[in-house]
Formats: sequence, C-alpha cells, structure tokens
Amino acid sequence: MRIRRSELSFAILTLLFFSPAIFAQTAAHPDTKKTQAAVHPADLTGVWANITEMGPTFNPKEDPSFQPWAEAKWKANKNNDPGQPSITNGRVDLDPTVASCFPTGMPRLMTEVFPFEILQVRDRVLILFEKDYAVSHIWTDGRKLPADPDPTYMGQSVGRWDGDTLVVDTVGLKDITWLDRAGHPHSDALHVTGRFRRVNHDRLEIDWTFQDPKAFTKPWTGRTIYRLHPDWTLEEFIACEDRLLHGGESLEQKAVKGHTQ
Repeated sequence: MRIRRSELSFAILTLLFFSPAIFAQTAAHPDTKKTQAAVHPADLTGVWANITEMGPTFNPKEDPSFQPWAEAKWKANKNNDPGQPSITNGRVDLDPTVASCFPTGMPRLMTEVFPFEILQVRDRVLILFEKDYAVSHIWTDGRKLPADPDPTYMGQSVGRWDGDTLVVDTVGLKDITWLDRAGHPHSDALHVTGRFRRVNHDRLEIDWTFQDPKAFTKPWTGRTIYRLHPDWTLEEFIACEDRLLHGGESLEQKAVKGHTQ
C-alpha cells in the first residue's frame, strides 16, 4: 500500500511539474492567436460631429412608410412654413425637446449638430454626447437584448463586431421623442440597428435600419456621416437649462446657426 501511495504521489507531482508547459503550449497554439486577432475590434474612438449638409434626418430622400396614425402625426410635425425659423426642421412648438424640455434621446441625438465622443472599454462602447450630457452604453460582452425592456430615452443597446464594423441594436425607447430633428414619430416598439464603420481616419459612417411595426409599414433605412475633430473636447450643454436662463434666442439656436453657416 505504501508503494502504491508513493507511486501515486510521484504521478501527481509529475503532472503538476509539467502542467505549466502544457498550458503554455496550449496558449501559444497558432489557431488561438488567429482567433484572437480576428475578433480584435476596430478603433472608433474620438470626438465626432455630424456633417451638417446631410440635413436633420437619417434619409433626406425618403420618408418612412407610416401607419395611418403616424402619418398624421408626421404631417403635423413638419415645418411647412419656410419663413418660420426652426432649429429642428420640425415645428418647434410641437418638438418635445425644444417646447417641453424632454431629453433628446436616441436615435435623434445622432442627427444633432452637437459633437459626441466614442470610447471603447473592455465590455462596452460608450457614446458621450455633448447635448444633454447623455451617455449611450453599448454592451459588447455577449448579452442579449431584453425581451420586455422598460422604455427609456437612451434605450437598451448591445453590440457585436462584424469585421471592422460595430453592429449595434437598440430597443426600449420612449415614444415621446422624435426619431430625428425633422420630426419623424415612432412608437415604443422601435428597433434601431446601426452599423458603425470608420472608413478612414477622419470619417465615420453609420448605416441605419429602423423597424417599428406599430408606426411603420416596412423598415426604413438611412446613413449618417461624421467628421473627426481631434482638437475638440466636449462641453456640458443642457438644452432645457439654456432656454430657462437665457431670454430671446437661446444658445442652442445660436450654436445650430453657427454649425450650419
């Protein structure tokens, strides 16, 4: 029995002695290195601003195909008076952000002229917005979209890498917000998919798909383009506070005019 125990002890010690070498060989396996390289994310970091000649919407050439109630709301939201100044291109008196001080929310923040910054960390991609000082958390840790999310202004977002493209899905958005600055409405069933790709050092393009069976009869697509501003830093801009503290034309109106001139 002693001999067997000693043999067993020797076998355990031998296994422990050689285990690091075995694990090192496994870690150095070329297939593992190749897999790690294949999933390495592209660099989207930086301060970006909308190329303003694109206009206030995701697709200036085509409106969504609306359900009847949403079509009526869109017609009411449109600014049909060319002589009426508008900082949103929709009717200011009906704009939930300008008229009622509701947060801008997603995805409309992506059509604003105010800059945003993208940061990439271990388990998520963060978009920090100058307007409203809002933050979008895009989780890249493998989690799934919630099946029945409580609606919020920024929604719930998950992302995955498809080569050099970050594919982001967002659901759980409050229906009080406009989809964009033009005034397109949406419901709480809105599902936004954005494909983020840095086409060169100074240019970020996002291809969008909007699905909303309550408000649209079919998916709607568009694209936004942003320019890198490495010398910019974000400021704190709270739109509602701005309008309360300043009489007449607000700083928001002046900022938009300055960006579009």
